[in-house]
Amino acid sequence: MTSPPQPGYQRLDTPIASGVALEELIQPLREIVSGRTVYAHAAAHPERRELSGRGPAYAIPLGSARVVVRHVRHGGFLAPLTRDLFLPPTRAPYELAVSHRLRDGGVPTPQVVAYITYPAAMFLRRADVITREIPDATDLGTLLGTASRSASDRAALWESVSELIASLAAAGAYHEDLNVRNILVSTGADGRRTAHAIDVDRVVWGHPGDPALLRTNLDRLHRSARKQGLL
Repeated sequence: MTSPPQPGYQRLDTPIASGVALEELIQPLREIVSGRTVYAHAAAHPERRELSGRGPAYAIPLGSARVVVRHVRHGGFLAPLTRDLFLPPTRAPYELAVSHRLRDGGVPTPQVVAYITYPAAMFLRRADVITREIPDATDLGTLLGTASRSASDRAALWESVSELIASLAAAGAYHEDLNVRNILVSTGADGRRTAHAIDVDRVVWGHPGDPALLRTNLDRLHRSARKQGLL
């Protein structure tokens, strides 16, 4: 087993689940995984809020926090075959490490507060990733798809997205799955919008400040927006 990647986190190991979580979430998570997966718990929670993505994610209360629980799934051509099965340790530990590195580098992205993996067929594993919920955030695709949105409002949305993409390049990050569903936009009390990158397990690293990273992230997002008819 690997050691906790950051101060304030602890390992959680039981006969049917293992992972890493913030210290204050260890006990509620331990109680959940004694009977079922965190994702199954979230899907059945009476206060759940369903979020769209590669598969449904659920925002729920957990301990004193509000979190989003996502079951990790493969994408791409082989997804119907590989589904949610991964070689250990799965992509979840990498996503936790990437989340910290991005946040330390000034990139808006929700904090990964825990991940839990479970044994599957043979030596394979499944995984749930738990992030801190961004209050009142909506994905970029939904916002751009609102027919009544004015040209100035759309321009303001793209300005916040441009700031996110610039911060990714400054941190040396290329998000291989940067699409209109993997950007959440929140609005602060002052009315200022902030775009946040999510599902960061597909981030790879280059040289911080490399202009090529700015272009490749932007091209990747534009392809997604055009595919959805949003550009």
